[in-house]
Amino acid sequence: MDQRRVILAIFLMLIVAMLPGILFPSKRVVRPSGGPADSLAPGARPPTPPPTSPSVVQRPTGSPASPAQSPQVPADTVWVTNPVSRLGFTTRGAQLVSVELLQYRSFTPGDSARGVQLVPEGRPLFAERLVVGSDTVSLADLAFVPSRPALDVAAGDTALSFTAPIGSGRVTLTYHFTPDDYRFAVAGRIDGLGGIGAVLVLDLGQGLRSVEADPLTDYNEYAVVTRADKTEKRTFASLDPGERAVLDGPFEWIAVKSKYFFAAVLAPGQNERPFVGAVVTGAERTPVPVSSFFGARTSALATRAHILTTLALPPVGTFRYDVYVGPFEHRRLASLGHGLDDANPYGWSFFRPIIHPVSLVVVKILFWMHERLSLAYGWVLVFFGVLIRLLLWPLQARAMESQMRMQAVQPLMQEIQTRYKGEPEKLQREMLKLYKEHKVNPLGGCLPMLLPMPVLLALFFVFSNTIEFRGVPFLWLPDLARHDPTYIIPVVMGLSMFAVSKIGQRGLPPNPQAKLLLYVMPAVLTFVFLKLASGLNLYYAVQNLISLPQQWQISRRRMAAQGRTPGAS
Repeated sequence: MDQRRVILAIFLMLIVAMLPGILFPSKRVVRPSGGPADSLAPGARPPTPPPTSPSVVQRPTGSPASPAQSPQVPADTVWVTNPVSRLGFTTRGAQLVSVELLQYRSFTPGDSARGVQLVPEGRPLFAERLVVGSDTVSLADLAFVPSRPALDVAAGDTALSFTAPIGSGRVTLTYHFTPDDYRFAVAGRIDGLGGIGAVLVLDLGQGLRSVEADPLTDYNEYAVVTRADKTEKRTFASLDPGERAVLDGPFEWIAVKSKYFFAAVLAPGQNERPFVGAVVTGAERTPVPVSSFFGARTSALATRAHILTTLALPPVGTFRYDVYVGPFEHRRLASLGHGLDDANPYGWSFFRPIIHPVSLVVVKILFWMHERLSLAYGWVLVFFGVLIRLLLWPLQARAMESQMRMQAVQPLMQEIQTRYKGEPEKLQREMLKLYKEHKVNPLGGCLPMLLPMPVLLALFFVFSNTIEFRGVPFLWLPDLARHDPTYIIPVVMGLSMFAVSKIGQRGLPPNPQAKLLLYVMPAVLTFVFLKLASGLNLYYAVQNLISLPQQWQISRRRMAAQGRTPGAS
């Protein structure tokens, strides 16, 4: 096998896989000075919530008006403080109106001194409506009375209740919290139903607030994720304004996500499926000015969608579900069960069966090195690159020996090809016989080049999806999960790649294609990697630099086997 063709094929596949997501998703959103920190463009107004799908709620004539039409009920905010988060519940509807994650910093311009704020202003999460017979009652219209004015979970206060009259009955919502956890339980009871079955409609809002320095990376990840027999995702961008998508359940959980965070409602027990179905309605696109390699322009982006789900109530009028509002921490989510760690998997759909398992192994190794060896993540990547190259060192040596044997039998191969030019079957038999006699493996030189590729692709997705690398600095690099603003590290990566290729061609027969690739591939890969995560560039640059001594040794042995002076080019 021609190794140069293998190298070209590998890098072309790498470019095809990465380039579309690099040139366009990596555009930087340009915010005017003093613009709001919310994910909406300056001056944009949230659209009026779309009417509820008939398959979820049918509002009959004469039913109570929607919250937007009802008189505003004065509201206070009850704050629940947890070591990892600070939650705000309004007494109007007992809705979740604020979520601040205390262990994560917002990178939104003008908002970087605060913790991550996930709830967009004016768009609360988990508003509830009750459908009983022919009547629909919005709990968001009710004035609830809290059991206490504030709650400190770390001090042992773990329950917060809200009560409000509803007709001749009463509704009670109780939230149960656990220290150091982003998950809390919701228990509700509606008295006065009179044995009539009811349906609870749960409004998951219109999406999360962007908290990234480059909000476009969030917009591209906005989606609704559901879990039935398997996890499925529906992106906001796939819905036209006003278009409704009916998602058939029953579901174990339903979530709305951004790049690094998500808010989910889930069953209180494993393998339960309490959520009957869901309806997702596309919202109007938001005009956002963006800049890219090709200049600045304004794009209409899908930054919102309206999400509803339903929960059947028994005649006694009680219901339970859990809520998770927090980061995509894979280890934490895996410990919670429900397959929540699959809400943000590694790899695109066609790569996922291979890349996701490799990514999980790579992440475990990086976390282990960081925690057990007390190394900063930047040094973890340096040592990981060295480790991978050292593990491949014996294979690289074998590949060199195989390559030298291939060169030694090259004249015999050409003679056989000339002799049996018109007899393909006999040509194949004689070639295999030649390989066996001289112990030549035509694929022996390709394996060491192929093995690092799954790790490199896995790291590409790891830096795109793993929140532990978000905002982590190293040396002059402000964020290992984002590109190097000085472009130093991708240039070093490109130069090191050129050096590896240049040394690797010493002692090989002259080949115009190889000479062209020597200059073209490092230049192309440098351009591709300019906007990739600086941590990925760091790893690849270290890989190349560590392989230089072995490449030099291989070229010297190759030239010595040919009887040439090792110092000659």
